[in-house]
Amino acid sequence: MGLDRRKFLGSSVVTGAGAVLAGAAGAPAAAAMEAERHGGRGSGRGERYAFTVMGTTDLHGNVFNWDYATDAEFDDADHNDVGLAKISTLVADVRREKGRHNTLLIDAGDTIQGTQLAYYYAKVDPITDPHGPVHPMARAMNAIGYDAAALGNHEFNYGIEVLRKFEESCDFPLLGANAVDAKSLRPAFPPYVMKQLRSPGGRVVTVAVLGLTNPGIALWDKAHVQGRLAFPGLVEQAAKWVPRLRSMGADVVLVAAHSGMSGTSSYGDQLPYVENAAVLVAEQVPGIDAVLVGHAHVEVPERRVVNRESGREVVLSEPLKWGQRLTLFDVVVEWRRGRWEVGSVASRVLNANAVAQDVRITGLLRAEHRRVVAYVNRVIGRSKVAMTAAEAPVKDTPILDFIAFVQAAVVRKALAGSSEAALPVLSQASCFSRTAEVPEGDVTIRSMAALYPFDNTLEARVLTGVQLREYLEFSARYYVQTAGGGPVDPSKLTNAGGTPDYNYDVVSGVSYEIDVARPVGERIGKLEFEGKPVTDTAEFVLAVNNYRANGGGGFPHVAAARQVWSTSDEIRNLIIGWVQESGGIDPAVFASVGWRLTRDGVPVF
Repeated sequence: MGLDRRKFLGSSVVTGAGAVLAGAAGAPAAAAMEAERHGGRGSGRGERYAFTVMGTTDLHGNVFNWDYATDAEFDDADHNDVGLAKISTLVADVRREKGRHNTLLIDAGDTIQGTQLAYYYAKVDPITDPHGPVHPMARAMNAIGYDAAALGNHEFNYGIEVLRKFEESCDFPLLGANAVDAKSLRPAFPPYVMKQLRSPGGRVVTVAVLGLTNPGIALWDKAHVQGRLAFPGLVEQAAKWVPRLRSMGADVVLVAAHSGMSGTSSYGDQLPYVENAAVLVAEQVPGIDAVLVGHAHVEVPERRVVNRESGREVVLSEPLKWGQRLTLFDVVVEWRRGRWEVGSVASRVLNANAVAQDVRITGLLRAEHRRVVAYVNRVIGRSKVAMTAAEAPVKDTPILDFIAFVQAAVVRKALAGSSEAALPVLSQASCFSRTAEVPEGDVTIRSMAALYPFDNTLEARVLTGVQLREYLEFSARYYVQTAGGGPVDPSKLTNAGGTPDYNYDVVSGVSYEIDVARPVGERIGKLEFEGKPVTDTAEFVLAVNNYRANGGGGFPHVAAARQVWSTSDEIRNLIIGWVQESGGIDPAVFASVGWRLTRDGVPVF
């Protein structure tokens, strides 16, 4: 897990990992900063200095204001715009207003996965090739002038080699205080960075940024990190590092946390650490002034939390994903009793749709963008009819049947001749995007990318009949309990308890009913295989994506179930390969109505 951290060590920036891995806590650097802080110009008392820390998060490979799935400029119902080219314009405006020397720019993670641009340079023309390209996200973020970025869980999707190559290309550190070597438990990435700003009176203000990432990486990307990296809890690691940063001379401490604010976890009790722990960090660890939050893909311009030990307010902000918003933390420090104290912190967000793209960034990466556009528009086959996911959350639709069918076909072929070849193969699928569609006529790579936007891989796990029923019952919590008799509004029927669409699974290969009039845990009825009731002891092979198989969503049994096969190839590529091999898509081959919603036994639709 070696890392050259020397490029981040200098008079204006200190990262923690080099000193810590050498067995020290950065004392020489801290002493130098302390001497400069007290020996600087401007002896007047009561000086106040204002500066701004800008933040992004969950950029997910978005540089351009472009949707590679629709082959058009990005647009949504709220007319948001996306991409680093837009962020660059906002950042430049803030720097002009505040003075560049009075600003910092940081990110809270999930940078190198999410668009076909990101996928192309991880898999098609990979940055890991000896003479391969530089990752477009690194080039754009370097050009904009980021000071630091926390690691997100999706940084690990393509493996540690790709992440290290991306890190090598960045002119700023990738921070992860709770990403540690699995054996030594020492930091595998810089835990923090310390930046120095100078007040008009000449005094140095030392700003520390601590990076924290998501413990769920240990589950979601087990294939890449098991035995190599460990991911302890955010609260535990913040409690370790924040006092050190203060003792090393940090006047202001910010945390960039790839962890939401809800205090919940999608993986149940499979890990001892909370997934969405940003508020817990702010409440339980004294000495933090502000937290840039990521991971949850929600917009929170400002949230104030009182630290239980110090009684001081901590300001949290999460800008909207994909570069749609830029957070501004406006910090005021005051010189009191021979040191800087934080007088106030406030946060707000700027909307990327209010500005034009920075032509410096679009020009820098125009060739890469055109290359990816040509790639995603490659025709791979034809579809006899159009298919849409618009009703997939409430009806058994051909478009999800298609995903499940391909997955099951791949697993059956892989298990041929094995001891599990005689077991029935079922297949799990989720509605990742209600706007996904397969057009009639030519089918392109981009239409498959829209259908399956995540870089999940495929596994095969063995479940019993009783485990399958409990799996389906857990999935059915997605529906709002709805009494029979009256009309049903589909828009109010789903996402109960905040369950996202991607954490609702349908299973093909069996038939069943979901009675939404009944309470959670008592909804699955008429569970049958080939027209006969599924017995508790029956065994099935479930074709399932690696996110779910490794505990994502907290579904019961599957993470502990016996794995009989897996592949490192993305499910999207398996679908593309199937279309290329078969020459086309015909729903008559795979479409069926295997499940339906009922109320008190009466079909909803």
